[in-house]
Amino acid sequence: MLKLPIEDVIAKIKEKTGLGEEEIEAKINKKMDELSGLISKEGAAHIIANEFGIKLFEEFTGKLKIAKVVVGMRDVEIVGKVQRVFEKREFQTEERKGKVGSFIIADDTGSIRVACWGDKADVLDELKEDDIVKIKGAYVRENNNQKELHLNENSKLEVNPEGEEVGEVKKYTASRKNINDLKENDRNVEVLATVVQVFDPRFYEVCPECNRKVTQIDESYLCPVHDKVIPKFSYVTNIVLDDGTETIRCVNFKAQTEKLFNLKEEEIIKLRDSVQGFDIYKNDLLGQTIKVVGRVTKNAVFDRLEFVTQLVFRDVDPEDELKRLEMQNKI
Repeated sequence: MLKLPIEDVIAKIKEKTGLGEEEIEAKINKKMDELSGLISKEGAAHIIANEFGIKLFEEFTGKLKIAKVVVGMRDVEIVGKVQRVFEKREFQTEERKGKVGSFIIADDTGSIRVACWGDKADVLDELKEDDIVKIKGAYVRENNNQKELHLNENSKLEVNPEGEEVGEVKKYTASRKNINDLKENDRNVEVLATVVQVFDPRFYEVCPECNRKVTQIDESYLCPVHDKVIPKFSYVTNIVLDDGTETIRCVNFKAQTEKLFNLKEEEIIKLRDSVQGFDIYKNDLLGQTIKVVGRVTKNAVFDRLEFVTQLVFRDVDPEDELKRLEMQNKI
């Protein structure tokens, strides 16, 4: 079922009728009263639009602009420019296991997250910012009140296809939050904070082909996809951030660990058997103000919120932060 946010419904009524938002809100509330509360505010807004003869859901053919994407759409075709690329990760539930990754695209009308499932997540290994992507066969879901494009095995994705161009785009920005305002399942959140604790990286074996975690049985390592393999190592580093409002444990997987320590993969692997070798890098990180973008999860074992990073920025520009504060003070 297609779902249009009430803000978009009101905006469309305003655009087509010239009515002010207060007047539209009054009509919606009156309609809800007429129907004795048996309809939601969204439903009442749809009725008002219908009474004005406004078509909320247009028939679209060919490529869509991001602003025209509606939750519930299937077989979507869209072209956009890559703004951010996040790490892919493996998951396992009682029902299934697999891998998922995501990236942000934008055009001249807006930006949207693209979630890639299964083998489609492998495109993240090659994707980079400012690449142009053409997507076919995507479907649109709602996640934490945000629209997302999802790609499965039937979807198609082309990187920098011939004949496709994207001009100036609406830049993607993550929403800045204080740590004490973070909520479980928050996504695309940006936190600016000071590193107050750094733990040693933890190493684990993964398949060299698909990067899935492997299981050791006797002297062999088994990948769920590639059977017996000679594993390579991956790693994760936990740190604690403090922004003056609260502290939070921050989980940094492979790519983000490399950015935290300003080290390449081969340099980190060399230090695996000498944990003390990390001390100089840990001490260098302590007390640093960094910016992280990611999502908030709940650690059920310790009953606490944790921040899983998708982007790490060690070189925070003081001038940019001052401009941000000035803008906030003007609002």
